[in-house]
Amino acid sequence: MSPGLQVVGLILGVVSWCLQSSCTSSQVWKTRSQVESVSSSQWQFEGLWMSCAATSLGSVQCSKFKTVLGLPAHLQVCRALMILSLLLGLASIIVSVLGLRCTKIGRTSERAKDQIALTGGVLFILSGLSTLTAVSWYAGRVIHEFYDRLYGGVRFELGTGLYLGWAASCLAILGGSMLCCSCRKTAPPARQFSYKLSTTSQGQKICVQFSYKLSTTSQGQKIYRAAPASDSDIAKAYV
Repeated sequence: MSPGLQVVGLILGVVSWCLQSSCTSSQVWKTRSQVESVSSSQWQFEGLWMSCAATSLGSVQCSKFKTVLGLPAHLQVCRALMILSLLLGLASIIVSVLGLRCTKIGRTSERAKDQIALTGGVLFILSGLSTLTAVSWYAGRVIHEFYDRLYGGVRFELGTGLYLGWAASCLAILGGSMLCCSCRKTAPPARQFSYKLSTTSQGQKICVQFSYKLSTTSQGQKIYRAAPASDSDIAKAYV
C-alpha cells in the first residue's frame, strides 16, 4: 500500500506543479466587472506580469508593467510567493522521485528512502501553502476593492488564474500529505544478550549458554525473548 500511496502522491504533486506554472503565467487573475463596463464587446483583465484588453473581434493587446518598485506591495509579494512555490515544487518532485521505494539508487536503505520521501512531501506542502497564500491574498484585495464604496478606480472580479491557483494548492497539499503518510515507522533493531552458566557436579564440568533478545513494542514496552538455539549455543558438557 505504501509504494502505491507514494506514486499517487507524486502524480498529484506533478499535476499541481503544472497548474502552478499555468497560474503564474496566466494573465487573467482579475477581469473588469461588466457592471461598470460601458460596452460589453470589450474586456480588460490583468495578471501578475501584464495588463491586457480584448475586443469581440478577437484582437488582444497586452502591455507589461513598466515598473517593479512602483507596483502595489501585494502584487510584488504574490510574485515572490508564486516563484517560490515553483522552486519548492520542482525540488519536491526531484526529492520525491529519489525517495520512492520502487526506484533503486545505489544501496539506499528503506528507512533512508522513507526519510527522503518525507522531505519531498513536506516540500510539496510548503509549495501548496505558498500558492494558497498568494492567490488568497490577491483575491481578498480584489473583493475588498469591489465592495469598497470609497474606491475610485476600476472594479475587477476574480479571474480564472485564481481558481487554477486554488486547485494547484489543494493538489500539492494533498499529494504532500500522502507522501508523508506513506512513511512507516521502523522499530529499533533488537538487542541480544547472552551469558554462560558453568557448574561443577561430581567431577563434571557443564557449560550452558543462554541467549535472549530485547525488543521494544510500539507502546514502549520491553520484551525479552529467547533467541533460537544454534549449533554454537547448544549446551556442551565436558567430563
